[in-house]
Amino acid sequence: MRITIALLAAAMLAAPMTAPAAAQAEPHHHESIRYASVKGCTIKGGGEVPCGHWRLVLHSGERRVLRDAQVVARLANGKSAVYPPAPISVSGDGQKVAYLTRAGGLAVRTLDGDVKLLPAGALPRRDQELIKLQLSGDGSRLAVGVSGDRYGTRVYDTASGARLGSIAGPHQLAGFSGDSGELLTTLNGEEEVTDLAVNADTGERLTRVTPPQIIVGNAPQALSGDGRTVAVLTAGKSRLVLYDAQTDQLLKRQRVKLPAGEVHMLDWTGDRQVTVHLLRSVGKESRMVIAQMDTETGAVTIRDRYTLLKDTFVFASCGG
Repeated sequence: MRITIALLAAAMLAAPMTAPAAAQAEPHHHESIRYASVKGCTIKGGGEVPCGHWRLVLHSGERRVLRDAQVVARLANGKSAVYPPAPISVSGDGQKVAYLTRAGGLAVRTLDGDVKLLPAGALPRRDQELIKLQLSGDGSRLAVGVSGDRYGTRVYDTASGARLGSIAGPHQLAGFSGDSGELLTTLNGEEEVTDLAVNADTGERLTRVTPPQIIVGNAPQALSGDGRTVAVLTAGKSRLVLYDAQTDQLLKRQRVKLPAGEVHMLDWTGDRQVTVHLLRSVGKESRMVIAQMDTETGAVTIRDRYTLLKDTFVFASCGG
């Protein structure tokens, strides 16, 4: 079985519908991370578990090993959870990776090898399979959340390690906006509906709304850098739908024609550009296609294609 860590990621998101602008999670140059991968090992009694070391696969084809990174998640009491992988996140620009260390800490490593250890309290004392790490597109922010837990989400500056703010739980972390200034979360509303909330990176609640089902019924959702425009793909990936979380209005349904594959990640990467990661299996291979959509015209361009390492059991893609 192949498991994916979807980091709505993992870096998520960007801005309004005006003239074209440069991508906000720009890099993806020669030396940047495409994805992190770990292989699986069969254990006694059956089943497969992540094992070995996390490997960073770069756009150049080079591989780097994270020897200090924890691979298997631990329980709140410190014992191995055996099967689930430890959380990991790659920034949208492919320049940073956040992970748990074997020594029990939380680290953010830049591609040049510099490592920032975050304060001890940054890592919640919870079962680690419930912990989500989310780097912003530019890698300047790290969100640490716990699924379905009142611990909520804490946001850190990755350069200084300082905590910028907290978002009270319980809720689900969807991701950062395209300019890294806000976070999008989902939470339970009244009468069993799902609400969306936009929060500043300081934790301040900016907007909470109960959007139409076409928005919350299609995941992932991506928040623009304007802090209000949400994008989703609907109707079998044939339409890109834009929604204003401040005015509670559907803005646009734009027809798009995308390659085959399941939606793995969705990010705003420019004022009028949304980028989607599409994953599909071909025989024994797993292939990723990254497509960019123009929100004005619906034009689609392919930014990247790659095949995951054949022994990949768990992986985490860069966003953006």
